[in-house]
Amino acid sequence: MLNELHYRAPELILRQVLSKMEVKTSLLDNMIGVGDMVLLEPLSEETFIENLKKRFDHNEIYTYIGSVVISMNPYKSLPIYTAEKVEEYRNRNFYELSPHIYALADEAYRSLRDQDKDQCILITGESGAGKTEASKFVMSYVAAVCGKGHEVNKVKEQLLQSNPVLEAFGNAKTVRNDNSSRFGKYMDIEFDFKGDPLGGVISNYLLEKSRVVKQPRGERNFHIFYQLLSGASDDTLKKLKLDRDFSKYNYLSLDSATVNGLDDAASFRTVRNAMQIVGFMEDEVQSLLELVAAVLKLGNIEFKPESRCNGYDESRVKDKNDLKEMCELLGIEQSVLERAFSFRSVETKTEKVSTTLNVAQAYYARDALAKNLYSRLFSWLVTRINESIKAQTQTHKKVMGVLDIYGFEIFEDNSFEQFIINYCNEKLQQIFIELTLREEQEEYIREGIEWTNIEYFNNAIICDLIENNTNGILAMLDEECLRPGTVTDETFLDKLNTVCAKHQHFESRQSKNSKFLTDHSLPHNCFRIQHYAGKVLYRVEGFVDKNNDLLYRDLSQAMYKANHSLIKILFPEGNPAKVNLKRPPTAGFQFRASVGTLMKNLLTKNPNYIRCIKPNDKKAAHIFTESLVCHQVRYLGLMENVRVRRAGYAFRQAYEPCLERYKMLCKQTWPHWKGPAREGVEVLLKSLQVPAEEFAYGRSKVFIRNPKTLFFLEEKRRQCLEDLATLIQKIYRGWKCRTHFLLMKKSQVVVAAWYRRFAQQKKYQKIRFSTLVVQSFIRGWKARKILRELKHKKRCEMAVTTISAFWHGTQARRELKRLKEEARRKHAVAVIWAYWLGLKVRREYRKFFRANAGRKIYEFTIQRIMQKYFLGLKKTMPSMSPIDKTWPARPYRFLDGTHQELRKIFHLWRCKKYRSQFTKQKKATYEEKLAASELFKDKKALYPSSVGQPFKGDYVEITKNPKYQKLNSYVEDKVLLADVVSKINRANGKGAPRIFLLTKKSLVLADQKTGQVKASVPLLDLSSVSVSTQNDGFFALKLKEGSTSAAKGDFLLSSDRLIEIITKLHRTGAASADRNQISIDISDEFLVQFKQDKVCVKFIQGTPKNGNGVSCKRKNNRLLEVSVPSP
Repeated sequence: MLNELHYRAPELILRQVLSKMEVKTSLLDNMIGVGDMVLLEPLSEETFIENLKKRFDHNEIYTYIGSVVISMNPYKSLPIYTAEKVEEYRNRNFYELSPHIYALADEAYRSLRDQDKDQCILITGESGAGKTEASKFVMSYVAAVCGKGHEVNKVKEQLLQSNPVLEAFGNAKTVRNDNSSRFGKYMDIEFDFKGDPLGGVISNYLLEKSRVVKQPRGERNFHIFYQLLSGASDDTLKKLKLDRDFSKYNYLSLDSATVNGLDDAASFRTVRNAMQIVGFMEDEVQSLLELVAAVLKLGNIEFKPESRCNGYDESRVKDKNDLKEMCELLGIEQSVLERAFSFRSVETKTEKVSTTLNVAQAYYARDALAKNLYSRLFSWLVTRINESIKAQTQTHKKVMGVLDIYGFEIFEDNSFEQFIINYCNEKLQQIFIELTLREEQEEYIREGIEWTNIEYFNNAIICDLIENNTNGILAMLDEECLRPGTVTDETFLDKLNTVCAKHQHFESRQSKNSKFLTDHSLPHNCFRIQHYAGKVLYRVEGFVDKNNDLLYRDLSQAMYKANHSLIKILFPEGNPAKVNLKRPPTAGFQFRASVGTLMKNLLTKNPNYIRCIKPNDKKAAHIFTESLVCHQVRYLGLMENVRVRRAGYAFRQAYEPCLERYKMLCKQTWPHWKGPAREGVEVLLKSLQVPAEEFAYGRSKVFIRNPKTLFFLEEKRRQCLEDLATLIQKIYRGWKCRTHFLLMKKSQVVVAAWYRRFAQQKKYQKIRFSTLVVQSFIRGWKARKILRELKHKKRCEMAVTTISAFWHGTQARRELKRLKEEARRKHAVAVIWAYWLGLKVRREYRKFFRANAGRKIYEFTIQRIMQKYFLGLKKTMPSMSPIDKTWPARPYRFLDGTHQELRKIFHLWRCKKYRSQFTKQKKATYEEKLAASELFKDKKALYPSSVGQPFKGDYVEITKNPKYQKLNSYVEDKVLLADVVSKINRANGKGAPRIFLLTKKSLVLADQKTGQVKASVPLLDLSSVSVSTQNDGFFALKLKEGSTSAAKGDFLLSSDRLIEIITKLHRTGAASADRNQISIDISDEFLVQFKQDKVCVKFIQGTPKNGNGVSCKRKNNRLLEVSVPSP
């Protein structure tokens, strides 16, 4: 134990001292690499990447840039999202623990709840970087830390379950990510004043609807198509006219139809369950699946050319089977949709012109319809989810927004989609820089620190290049789409070359700027924009068509004519009564308006940023591709973010935790500072001789300009902690040695005292033993001496006694001899006298004896025989049991009458004695048994088996069973018998269980399950009872004709306790003076009155179908035949 204390004590004491020094851990403790990039020294792109790699290799996937969280996708599950982690980060300062997404979520939630500030969390990064998972972690954390309750839990569950639904319809497998979000999502979560969620609103941006009709190699269509075909039941697929084989659908790519790690069938069940939780009705889900099936069917429609007389080609549908099935799903006339695929109508204010579509135009129309149908279905889905999760109250609400949107994209082939996405990221970068600088400036002003302008790259010029209303790229693209005449991608590029040639961030091979004329890295059909994240080359092919996003009016009107309720909602422009001749807004215009609305929304909220980075393209764990990470760091603008953050003061901390952390570096502040925390920090920094330009004092925080200063403080603190540990060990070792010496000294005194005690005890025990030995020898000598004296005295006394005994014996024998002689003499005199008197008497009465000798001898002999008979009968008397029929045999024939009479008398006396022991209840039972014997003995084959069965009366415990409480209250008189019987149905001979109750005045039949009374018959209305002679339990209760109870007819019942029921019924009728005795008819064939008909019940012996039991079968309308097993 001392050794264990020796080894553990320094560690324990050190922990206790440090726990008193520092109550909470810090971001700077146990740090792998640098947890906050603002503190990285030296700062360069290489050190930035190296720090990320070092932390990633140790599973530290989160890193800070001030209040911004960098999230690396680990491509594996980590144990950092448990309930314990949630509690660890709950209500903690942002920099108090190691970097984590929970810290940012907690900071945002507490600011919203406590400071009434609306929050927004912006999650950006390229596909596969983990944006969707990050948004899930944020929402799950907020759901875990907010309030509880039935309604609150319901709202939280609906908000969380909206994710699987949107992922199924908006996510797809790409070469970079197996669950890539192909749309931008912004969710506003609304809270009440307590911080409990009330509901939410979801906004979606730029669904990649071109994926519906075409997917790049190695990628899939949206998840819902594969989930439906894999997970739906056969019946559902049959209703939707679908087949499980993916290869039968042109819109589904086959090279990546199945994905490792994705179970489409299980995901479909999850989506169905999530829809139910969110609040989708079953008919809505069915309509949704019908439209998904219609999109698949639409992709299978193929066209063939057909020449017309005017020389133009017209398209026709090849195989109309898929078209027919699609029309049946949507409720559209086949001819209407087929014409819409072959003709196009152009309508003006004055006229309407119809033109034919060739095969290429028909395929374009088909794909446009598929894209629009799916895109509008997705928008309706988002609207429907918003209806379910929206807040039900109209009170003031706090809002937390979560933005999950595409990151900056630079591919080998960049088109209109990448242009739009990168424009959105330019806007986000612009607002990020503005809000970051504003936040820095507000903190400096709040703390009273002088604000200095920070030089940074302002990307407003790039945003203006794209979104300017007059000469912006989007404006010129819209202008080109709307102008009459021939419009192509080349004409659009020519316009860009004319208008934007002199813009410093625009590059084109065909522009007037001569420096790009010989740039072979810039193709002729492309233009290049220098974004904040780098230069991106855009191929102009497809810009005009994708921006137009044109759906022919004929197709819209055909869709509106569908009987499907959802289709009319999705295509309102197809309503002929509301024809709008204006051209619909372009995709670029709509997205620019959506981005503008989003930016205004974000500017009203306090921003929180999560920058997601993908470590490799292989989607594998433990692989860090530096070039890929460097590419993402550049286009996410992370280095710019660090420079902006470090432009002023790199580190700031409140006075109290700062003093608590570094107070051991100064003698004046160690171990306890008595004054204000700010004065303690001033004394501390002054004693450490930190240059004044390296720090500044705010109202509540100290600001440190250079990370080197912070690392200097940390190094000094580490050295000081080592010195403190050495001091603690030194003090402990001294204390341990002193304690050991005092313990040894005390032990020596104790050992000496114990030894002296032991020696004295041994000496005392030796003296005591010697004394005991001497004492024992002396006591033995004295005892032996006394024994000798006692023995001598005893021998003398025994000698005297022996002599006296011999003398007394001699005297007694002499006296005995004298008495015996005298007695012999007296006896001889008596004998002689007796003989003399006898002789005298015999002589006197001899004459009388001879006259009556025969009669006297006869009487004497008879008397002796009777005496011997009675004494022998006494010894051989049978037992007192009335059923014992044994009796001793008579010894003489002349005693035959007496012998039988005595047997009868003894049996009667024995029965009387036996009856005297009976209670009233037992006496009544035996009277019933006697009555049963009189009624059924030798008449009913069932009777012998009932003799040994006691008559209990109440077999269902009607007074105790709560189930029959109502039935018990219905019966007024005492229940004489309660049992379950079977009421025989005359229609089929089958029995129905009924409760049979018998009282002194009536009998009652009730339902066994409910206790409801079915029939009540007064005993006055009962005329007779009919039973058979066989071994069965059937009996018929016959009612008097004309009585009120006889309206429904007689009762044919069956019971195993027939003997007891008939006996009690007969005795109850016999005991009543106001009614006739109920007669018992025993016959194998009797009539039973059922309402107006009389039915004959006939009993036969045979083998029933159901085994050894009794069965009843209807032969005709007048005969019921009962089969009884042969005995």
